[in-house]
Amino acid sequence: MPTAIIIPEIFAFLTLLGDIFIVLLIISLLVKISFIEDLKNSLRKNSLLLAFMISLMASLGTLFYSEILGYAPCTLCWIQRAFMYPIPVILGVALLNKNSGVKKHAIFLATIGALIAAYHYVVQMFQLSTICGANSEIPCNVAYAIELGYITIPMMSLTAFALIIILMLKKI
Repeated sequence: MPTAIIIPEIFAFLTLLGDIFIVLLIISLLVKISFIEDLKNSLRKNSLLLAFMISLMASLGTLFYSEILGYAPCTLCWIQRAFMYPIPVILGVALLNKNSGVKKHAIFLATIGALIAAYHYVVQMFQLSTICGANSEIPCNVAYAIELGYITIPMMSLTAFALIIILMLKKI
């Protein structure tokens, strides 16, 4: 299979897994489920590394979509990138220095990025006209890819930002 088909499917699958994990976390707030509690304990121990890996994959994913597949990023995509790209650098340095004190910076960036991604997702799914669509060459309401009926590039971004926030809060 060509890379142009396999990689987007992998990103969609990882997004689906992330979304399932988020739903399981929400359920675990209401009902105690032993395997979820075991998973949460395991993730707490490696939260910085996992958040780094998620942010790095998300950053590389944006480059794959724009540079390999040729999808031109819209204004909202660029803004999301501006909040995602510093996160793997911040978390990578924190991992190297064994310093978890940068979590508040990652949470700040991921929260703003998540809000923008959520807005972008709504714009795409409901085909809303946006200010950026009127002022840029690339409209923000165009979904280049939709996997499993709901996974678009902004949903991938939203899932990554949400997982980073969850991991950095260690409230899992």
